[in-house]
Amino acid sequence: MLDIKAVRQDPEAVAAALNKRGYPFDVAAFTALDARRKQADIDSQNLLAERKSASKKIGQLVGQGVPVEEAKAQVNDTLARIASQLDALTEQAKSVQGELDDLLLSVPNIPAPDVPPGASEADNVEVLRWGTPRTFEFPLKDHVDLGDGLGQLDAETGGKITGSRFTVMYGDLARMHRALIQFMLDMHTREHGYTEIYVPYIVNRDSLLGTGQLPKFEEDLFRLEGAQGYYLIPTAEVPVTNVARDRIFEDSELGEAGVRFACHSPCFRSEAGSYGRDTRGMIRQHQFEKVELVQLVRPGQSDSALEQLTGHAENVLQALELPYRKVILCGGDIGFSACKTYDLEVWLPAQDNYREISSCSSFGDYQARRMQARWRNPATGKPELLHTLNGSGLAVGRTLVAIMENYQQADGSVTVPEALRPWLGGATELRG
Repeated sequence: MLDIKAVRQDPEAVAAALNKRGYPFDVAAFTALDARRKQADIDSQNLLAERKSASKKIGQLVGQGVPVEEAKAQVNDTLARIASQLDALTEQAKSVQGELDDLLLSVPNIPAPDVPPGASEADNVEVLRWGTPRTFEFPLKDHVDLGDGLGQLDAETGGKITGSRFTVMYGDLARMHRALIQFMLDMHTREHGYTEIYVPYIVNRDSLLGTGQLPKFEEDLFRLEGAQGYYLIPTAEVPVTNVARDRIFEDSELGEAGVRFACHSPCFRSEAGSYGRDTRGMIRQHQFEKVELVQLVRPGQSDSALEQLTGHAENVLQALELPYRKVILCGGDIGFSACKTYDLEVWLPAQDNYREISSCSSFGDYQARRMQARWRNPATGKPELLHTLNGSGLAVGRTLVAIMENYQQADGSVTVPEALRPWLGGATELRG
């Protein structure tokens, strides 16, 4: 969440900054709530001072010769009134603070200064393109038709087992899916310095509050019925980042480049609001797999860390020789908790378009403040908020789709990218 001190200091400036993402921050509502909280504090302090004065009066009366019990009786009514008023004020202050917390939990992060203005993905700014899309000399098939031809991609059975937006894979296609996971994990741990981590796929409400999925995006989550506030994870970002919740890292634990985690996990999303979009095939599923990259860094490192993390995701695409483009998201398209995001969009020949395959974001101290994730600054000896970052390195299903479509052959087979072959026992193609 935002730093309440900064919001108090200049709420109009905060509102202006949030306007970049099209968020109407209600300055009047915040100011009124904060004034009520401040008044409750003032009233409490006045009552405490009055109670202290009343307690002193007992000693004064005793000093004047009044018996102790009689002296207490003279001020008991005053003390009882103060106690009652204090109880009421405490409840009032608690209620107002709760409203203030709820308001701040619903306010998104402030975009970084270099985030471009804009209202939607149409206003995102292309940074670069890598690779040249292949020219095909035969009729293109999309990944669904290719999978059907191989006899290895089965949405019908997935729908029978569960429902729409679930898929079953068989044979070499399932094997390639698994190989991609291992390929990505090995690249990130061996070449980019990430520590592999395994985490629960079920999280509690506090974890989702910490990374910003709650309270705003509850409809996008799968909540477990009958459980005590448990949810299936929408992304490994949630459990991995929450490793740092309520923790203070010593500077030595961060090392030179901060803490880096790489995690493979399934992801579960209700895809609320996306009905009618990408209903064919594996582009938008309720269950899919990702290799997630998470970094915890010192505040001064987060800008360079975002460039590095995005580069690590790009390295996977380059190794697989998949054409892609990199865009910086505009204010209107950036995620709720992010202050800056790069999307990597892979070329899908059957769609004649680039589609998102990785989203790499810096959150500044926004998530860390919600989670109280901190490090001890050796210069001051005091705990300070970390900066958090994450990105897909990559979304596995979409990578599989991209390989199928970009490496398809006229006979319906799919060539295995050269870099991936060692993870498939040297296999060079997928055939039915």
